[in-house]
Amino acid sequence: MRIGELAATVGVTTRTVRHYHHLGLLPEPERRSNGYRDYGLRHAVVLARIKRLTELGLGLAEVRDALADDAGRDLAEVLAELDDDLARQEAAIRERRLRLRALLDGGGLPAEGPVSPELAAIFGELTRHPEPAMAAKDREMIAFLETVAAPEDRERLLSAMRAAADVPGVLERTHEAYALLDALVDVDPADPRVEEAARTLADCLPDEALEGMGLGQLDLEGTDMNGNGSFFRAFLDDFAPAQAAAVRRTIELLVERAR
Repeated sequence: MRIGELAATVGVTTRTVRHYHHLGLLPEPERRSNGYRDYGLRHAVVLARIKRLTELGLGLAEVRDALADDAGRDLAEVLAELDDDLARQEAAIRERRLRLRALLDGGGLPAEGPVSPELAAIFGELTRHPEPAMAAKDREMIAFLETVAAPEDRERLLSAMRAAADVPGVLERTHEAYALLDALVDVDPADPRVEEAARTLADCLPDEALEGMGLGQLDLEGTDMNGNGSFFRAFLDDFAPAQAAAVRRTIELLVERAR
């Protein structure tokens, strides 16, 4: 058989056959006097076996192990490992589908989504339309923190958000604070409205929400708080100068309360 005939018989491409030759999975046949490869039944049998193994999900290195007489691992061992790996993938996919279903069933997906169902529910309680521009920026940052936080920090964040959301009147006070921050876009950082906005925003977070957040251990004189920390600097740079001053002052007020 010519290479095209072999490939068509097994149901692969000639490029695949050449790739298997290159990797040493499929032995190259003798060439005829005209230079063409002459494939026999044995080549078709081996190629068909490679195809079956790859369709099961084996990588080509694993296929080589399965085909090699001296690999030290029999096919049953290789397939058992593959089955375990597929079971892990199946469990992960099932968990992802459960999370997706919870988000879809909850309705009202936030623009910052996808976020966890817990955070999506909190966002839903604290969102109203129309809303200040700062509200969307705040949700965007909270979604970012939930994504990058370690599991224990993520739980503390959600606990703090839940405690804040459960306080009567928090929606009105939060949006009042957002509106004050929005009004600082073109204001001098020394303007007294900066302090007003900071105190209003800090008051939105109840004492219960501060518990376990570790704010009392923050160093107000350290690099993160004075703006030299790379992340904190990038965070503040996303605001107008007076807004950045208000956000920094809000954090200072919260740290003082936590102590």
